[in-house]
Amino acid sequence: MRMGVLDIGSNTGHLLIVDAFRGGPPVPAHSYKEPLRLTDHLDSDGAISDDGVARLSKYMVEAKAEAEDKGCTQILAFATSAVRDAVNADDVITQVNQASGLELEVLAGDDEARLTFLAARRWFGWSSGRLGVFDIGGGSLEMAAGSDESPDVASSVPLGAGRLTREWLNAGKSGADLRLHVRSAIADEAGALLRGGSFDRAVATSKMFRSLARMCGAAPSSDGQYVRRSLRRDDLSPLVEQLATMRPDDVASLPGVSVDRADQMYAGAIVAAATMDLFDLAELEICPWALREGVLLEHLDQL
Repeated sequence: MRMGVLDIGSNTGHLLIVDAFRGGPPVPAHSYKEPLRLTDHLDSDGAISDDGVARLSKYMVEAKAEAEDKGCTQILAFATSAVRDAVNADDVITQVNQASGLELEVLAGDDEARLTFLAARRWFGWSSGRLGVFDIGGGSLEMAAGSDESPDVASSVPLGAGRLTREWLNAGKSGADLRLHVRSAIADEAGALLRGGSFDRAVATSKMFRSLARMCGAAPSSDGQYVRRSLRRDDLSPLVEQLATMRPDDVASLPGVSVDRADQMYAGAIVAAATMDLFDLAELEICPWALREGVLLEHLDQL
């Protein structure tokens, strides 16, 4: 069947249309995305503004039309940190659902981590043993670990690259202050993830990790999803120092960086470096599947 998975993230709205069936991998057929930057539309009280709601509603209407034009029989729509953490989340959901005719649901942080883990497990398989999975979004960092299809531990912490850029770097706080904050928050979660033992395979998903890997020499997306890509700690450390001195316009000229995320790369690199240091990971292998695939796979399992 042809299905759409609509992901409303902190940075981007992304509709992925796939041909899917139980027992086989979902095959991408079409993609439609739009930079939403919902966290830029938060007011002083932490509510998404009317302009932000209008922008989101417009995109969802367009995404639904795009999915229908491509022959989708069903659209799974979900929102993550930006909507989840907004003080007016319920009102936002009601308005955009009425405007679009879709049923946008908010994923809890631990569900986001769990479903991303499911996608990574299906991609790498049982031979990977105990998996550690990490995902840096715009609003949060998801971490999960386990030896089965569902993780033993799944957690979400408010360390997204967009959030940290807005609340720390753009607020005049130093990179050193941000580094301490990030490492303290991750350290509080590390014990639970490592209690079951070290990882046989450490995996990263998300646009942020893919961009960092590309900046450190990984193959471009044009080489296809089956090319092995990884992010090495020895390559990331000097990149963090480099990003600290660069303007967003210059960062945007680096390989793998989109213009709308260039200002967030420094904060994202700080989070990635802290993750690798605190979990003592020399390398993170990049998984092409992430949350959208996890949502789809779980749905197919339940049919």
